[in-house]
Amino acid sequence: MADEPETVERTTIVETDGGGGGGGVLAVVLLVIVVLVLLFLFRDQLGFGADKTEISIPDKIEVNVN
Repeated sequence: MADEPETVERTTIVETDGGGGGGGVLAVVLLVIVVLVLLFLFRDQLGFGADKTEISIPDKIEVNVN
């Protein structure tokens, strides 16, 4: 039995970066949603959501032809 090779145990260590970058993407998406909700809530104060559009048409138009 002297011809058998000696058994050597090996351990492989895999280091990770602590998780993916999903937290940053989630934060950006939530920030965009919050901004859109705030714009919707304050659209009247910002001038985006007027109830009616007023168009003024003059009573007469003067045209001078030479």
